[in-house]
Amino acid sequence: MTETVLRNARLVLPDEVIAGDVVIRGGDIAIVDERGHGHSGFDLEGDWLIPGLVELHTDHLEGHYAPRPRVRWDPVAAVQAHDAQIATSGITTVLDALRVGLDDDTKLEPGDMQTLAGAIEDSQRRGRLRAEHFIHLRCEVSAPDVLDSFTAFVDNPRVRVASLMDHTPGQRQFTSLDAFRAYYQGKGGLSDAELDELIVKRRERAEQVADVNRQAIAGMAQARGIVLASHDDATEAHVAEAIDHGVTLAEFPTTHAAAAASHGAGLKVLMGAPNIVRGKSHSGNIAARELVDAGLLDVLSSDYFPFSLIHATFLIGLDETVGMPRAIAMVSANPAAVAGLDDRGAIAEGKRADLVHVHVHDHVPVVRAVYRQGRRVV
Repeated sequence: MTETVLRNARLVLPDEVIAGDVVIRGGDIAIVDERGHGHSGFDLEGDWLIPGLVELHTDHLEGHYAPRPRVRWDPVAAVQAHDAQIATSGITTVLDALRVGLDDDTKLEPGDMQTLAGAIEDSQRRGRLRAEHFIHLRCEVSAPDVLDSFTAFVDNPRVRVASLMDHTPGQRQFTSLDAFRAYYQGKGGLSDAELDELIVKRRERAEQVADVNRQAIAGMAQARGIVLASHDDATEAHVAEAIDHGVTLAEFPTTHAAAAASHGAGLKVLMGAPNIVRGKSHSGNIAARELVDAGLLDVLSSDYFPFSLIHATFLIGLDETVGMPRAIAMVSANPAAVAGLDDRGAIAEGKRADLVHVHVHDHVPVVRAVYRQGRRVV
């Protein structure tokens, strides 16, 4: 059995930070030694050694597959390009978010999502990827085709999480119609008249299908052991509805009240790392740092910018009011537990040797090396 020693590191353990060594045997952590193991090995020169990051919700893959209007990249090459950026950001486990239920303005089709799922599976099976990839289904419950698309995915063994999303204007993420207008006019260049027509159409459609679709998807997911997430909850009523559907993960709550209600009910609360890095929400909703300070944030996600996950972690972790163990748990042990991946997420004997060597300069981390199951992949 091969042995790798990472020595002279600042180790972020679940409850403390220590100076010491980690010994890897096979694909697992064999020894965590505070005193130094005494073997020769790779000298980390006092840099940080942290668990591999676990990413629950990123739609970053779409940009590699459809980088321009009417352009479709080779799906395997797109997955590899996405994976490279994921891994060099310190992420060793990722749930790639694929759309289920498409809006009228998207240029993607249901078949594109199946193509990407196939490319993920093929690439993983052939050993092409640095990180381990699973699937997160982003279910737009107000879309007419969402049930058909979800049914096509529901028995895929890589699917671990499904989020119940509703981007109808005037609620949840877009409680403010001004925010909805700014987002969609910036994204699609719609005129005021075109946007007014879109708002009416989206609202009418949601009234017809959203509740039925939400209930049906929740039932199918629970029957197959797929973790359910709510999305953009804004009110205590939204949280109560999520609990009724069996939700255990509250993604991107838009208000303090919704986050507090979710946390109080035992749901894990997830927010975007870009929100931490930028200091605010791009939609004008609650700042994630407010939830950190209130003790209401459990999980961070890179969302649309992979490197933001490790960047945000060190921004809050180096703040003594938060500390590195708590910050690291938000991107490793906590998301791993949500996804039912209890073999990873911490520097502890017997856990998978998913590890990241990090140097920090001027508060911006530099990923020096990444190990997945004991093998160096970056």
